[in-house]
Amino acid sequence: MSDVCIVGAGIHPFGRTEGRDGMDQGVYAVKQALKDTGVSWEDIEFAFGGSAASGAADTMVSQLGLTGIQFINVSNGCATGGSALNAAASAIKSGEYEIGMAVGFDKHPRGAFNADPASYGLPNWYGEAGYMLTTQFFGAKIMRYLHEHNLSTETLGRIAEKAFRNGAKTDHAWRRSEVDLETIMNAPMISDPLNKYMFCSPAEGAVALILASEKKAKELGMPMIRLKTSVMRTRPPGSFEVFAASIDVERGGTATELAAKAAFEQAGMGPEDIDVAQLQDTEAGAEIMHMAENGFCAHGDQEQWLIEGKTEIHGELPVNTDGGCLACGEPIGASGLRQVYENVMQLRGTAGARQVPGDPKTGYTQVYGAPGVSAVTILQR
Repeated sequence: MSDVCIVGAGIHPFGRTEGRDGMDQGVYAVKQALKDTGVSWEDIEFAFGGSAASGAADTMVSQLGLTGIQFINVSNGCATGGSALNAAASAIKSGEYEIGMAVGFDKHPRGAFNADPASYGLPNWYGEAGYMLTTQFFGAKIMRYLHEHNLSTETLGRIAEKAFRNGAKTDHAWRRSEVDLETIMNAPMISDPLNKYMFCSPAEGAVALILASEKKAKELGMPMIRLKTSVMRTRPPGSFEVFAASIDVERGGTATELAAKAAFEQAGMGPEDIDVAQLQDTEAGAEIMHMAENGFCAHGDQEQWLIEGKTEIHGELPVNTDGGCLACGEPIGASGLRQVYENVMQLRGTAGARQVPGDPKTGYTQVYGAPGVSAVTILQR
């Protein structure tokens, strides 16, 4: 079976765009991706797309053109984009299609996400107690993690400091000003131990990626950015995930660990083969946990990695080179695709001031969503 290639990528800047709704931002990203690929909308054979707050993605055909295209809506929490990409890659691998698209977009109101308990199979009391506010869950989860692995709260601050430093170099990022560690550590507390600089914000933005078979990619003459694998997994027994109403005495693995293991096996690679990685950082604690869950370091080693600068743009394993969710914000439908977009730019060598040196050839992404789903991709040039 030939590889699936990413032959085009488009992005609408993340943050706040007054006067342009989420759907319009999605259409903007699609047009950018088409221009990048050098094809027209009529050439696209299928699409998968998703949005949590800005309508059904398939309705964008009213603006792009009524070509009769197969367009399937995807909804999978924060992993919506990664899941759309997974589905698009599978459609090409099946041999039924040669070229298609994955798109995600959103426009969220200000304020923390506050989901409906019934949507996740939870009783009303869970929401009435405030636990549907993800800020509280993530605060409780990382507090436990820091205690179990003897990590300081300054580790959280170092993650945020790196994010804003990278975001300042990124034209599509929302937060484009550096913030020093002292300012971060002395900021108002939101959900102990996470303060205002350690959380991402619901935001706006869109990303579109155009995928093609290897044969089609060669015909188009595009750089061969191969999607070596795209994997999505749900939580196993004993995991402790978003909206969990309790924690099991006997702990199990996580959705991310399952997805990472499967992705590396399918790609025939290991963590040591990755040149640049984008990891879910809904808040600073998520990046810390995901560094280990994806196999890049041992639990408890993250603080030393950060002190030594291993995850900086010029480090051993650059992580979240565009500032991640902390700097870009999180429009749910677009977030996972933003990570892949960033790796495409890195592997093409077109990431500008944030470009990873040394001619990177492999890129890894991991996006995480409620109530415990994780999607991983590995790209190779």
